Amino acid sequence: MGRLAESKLVQELVLYAASAALSCLVLFVGLRQLDPNREASKKAFQHKKEIAKRLGRPLVQTNPYEDVIACDVINPDNIDVEFNSIGGLETIKLALFELVILPLKRPDLFSHGKLLGPQKGVLLYGPPGTGKTMLAKAIAKESGAVFINVRISNLMSKWFGDAQKLVTAIFSLAHKLQPAIIFIDEVDSFLGQRRTTDHEALLNMKTEFMALWDGFTTDQNAQVMVLAATNRPSELDEAILRRLPQAFEIGIPDQRERADILKVILKGERVEENIDFDHIAYLCEGYTGSDLFDLCKKAAYFPIRELLDEEKKGRSFSAPRPLSQLDLEKVLATSRKTTVAAFEYNGLSADALRWSGQGEQDDYQVQAAINELKFVVSHMINRQPDAKDL
Repeated sequence: MGRLAESKLVQELVLYAASAALSCLVLFVGLRQLDPNREASKKAFQHKKEIAKRLGRPLVQTNPYEDVIACDVINPDNIDVEFNSIGGLETIKLALFELVILPLKRPDLFSHGKLLGPQKGVLLYGPPGTGKTMLAKAIAKESGAVFINVRISNLMSKWFGDAQKLVTAIFSLAHKLQPAIIFIDEVDSFLGQRRTTDHEALLNMKTEFMALWDGFTTDQNAQVMVLAATNRPSELDEAILRRLPQAFEIGIPDQRERADILKVILKGERVEENIDFDHIAYLCEGYTGSDLFDLCKKAAYFPIRELLDEEKKGRSFSAPRPLSQLDLEKVLATSRKTTVAAFEYNGLSADALRWSGQGEQDDYQVQAAINELKFVVSHMINRQPDAKDL
């Protein structure tokens, strides 16, 4: 009788233990499914594996907040932009190589004294479409540093205090993966001037960011640099500007730089060999690199249209003809830049389109007439009869 009671007691204990274990397993799986950072953690783990393999390091240990930031870590091997991919800006590219890339690639040369310490911050500013983001990508590619592309949406949280912890995770992860570049595009939207009307969470984020960037506990020898880009440098906070001692203006390219940009854009494309890039660059006065890229894209449709028109007439061709200089001139004579159209639609004055006090005639009707006149004159010059034909 006693043995029967003991066996029954053991069975009940085993049953209770099994049910408790099953309940814990169900609770654990359920909580993992409800975790909002579950997918981010998986993605971050893959990122960390790739970076650790490239750097030849063991896998770094991270906390949940660093896992969220790790989703925005970009392996420089996956960036396809180099300095050679950017036309013009030779002086700026040389300065960036000496001040930013060289200290990250050769830290042994900059370990002698405080004056040769690594740069803590670099600011790229200028009108939209001039290549600031492309320069940031090229810096990450050329330096081989881990590139952390900070997105403000990833720093916002509905939980009180999480935003500051995510900001802390940016720098703690960068120190674990150094050499690292923390890139903030449109930095004025995040680190603009502090005002009394700002939300408390945003003010705390700015304060935490500045304290970790260059504060009391900051490691001055760490190979971590903040790279910022904006087209509104006047709206940045004074304390942020103090932490960005190196600032480079990426302005509107001149005629020689426009010709270099056109050559880079059309490199590897099917184009005629007799294109006069200097002449096209002369016609594109006031165009940015982005405008020139859009110009070439529009011109590339002319051979496609001609091919489709010929197919409608019953003729077949294996491939469209190469892009010609005439295609580029047609686009210049018939189209307007996006900024001109946008401001014209909003009814804003031409003064709103000026950058740093440099006036630019952006009235579409006048600009279109000038482009068309240049187009006609250029063809008249190109078609003048030679003296031997007279």
